[in-house]
Amino acid sequence: MFSFLKSRDDQTIALGIEGKVSQTDAERLSQYVEENFGDDQPFNVVAYMDEVESTTFKGALEGMKFDTKRWDQFQRLAFISDKDWIEAATNIGSLLPGVETKHFNKDEVEEAWGWIMEKE
Repeated sequence: MFSFLKSRDDQTIALGIEGKVSQTDAERLSQYVEENFGDDQPFNVVAYMDEVESTTFKGALEGMKFDTKRWDQFQRLAFISDKDWIEAATNIGSLLPGVETKHFNKDEVEEAWGWIMEKE
């Protein structure tokens, strides 16, 4: 399930991901993007992952492929979790073409936000 958290940056969606990710979660995310970023404003995602099973992680990635028209908007995705398999799975760039992804441990929250807000 996705929960929307307070973001430190206007261009970044902060998500809590726990348990199973559903189609409803993907639809809520799509609606949030539409309401806050329209069809052309770029955005990032910081995902705090806790108690997520590996099959749910794959579902989360699939859920983030919510709308192909948004790929030009989606810039960076930071995963925050102490799960080793999430770090390994973060390198699966084929699921999120054109999106920079990076894993951070739970004690690296400041580094994650620093990376997500870097200006290119």
